[in-house]
Amino acid sequence: MAKTSRSVMIAKGLQRVLNVGLLLLAAILIVFLVKETIHLAKVLFVNNEESTSYLLIEGIVIYFLYFEFIALIVKYFESGYHFPLRYFIYIGITAIIRLIIVDHENPIDTLIYSAAILLLVVTLYLANTDRLKRE
Repeated sequence: MAKTSRSVMIAKGLQRVLNVGLLLLAAILIVFLVKETIHLAKVLFVNNEESTSYLLIEGIVIYFLYFEFIALIVKYFESGYHFPLRYFIYIGITAIIRLIIVDHENPIDTLIYSAAILLLVVTLYLANTDRLKRE
């Protein structure tokens, strides 16, 4: 019985450490989100260069990546200390889209990235079926 009590105490302690770490990570991500917002405002209102549209689109996708990570952390606390698989898939899709926007010079690489997005979308569909959905 003492072993079980000790195991529970260790698990609770590690859960607290994880929670504090995730809260610190969320605070850091919020700081970066604010910095990205300022950067987007500068690109949108100050720069009038030809590359501004690429910088704006890249900044928006990075903004969504930060936003998705923060949403993942919020969902972790809302769902009883559980990371939903769907959110990781969303982050993966967004990251690959950003990669396509930034590095689209090689058509074969772009095709491979697109196939990876298709695979992630199929995975997302399967993860959202009634048999696999936990929420």
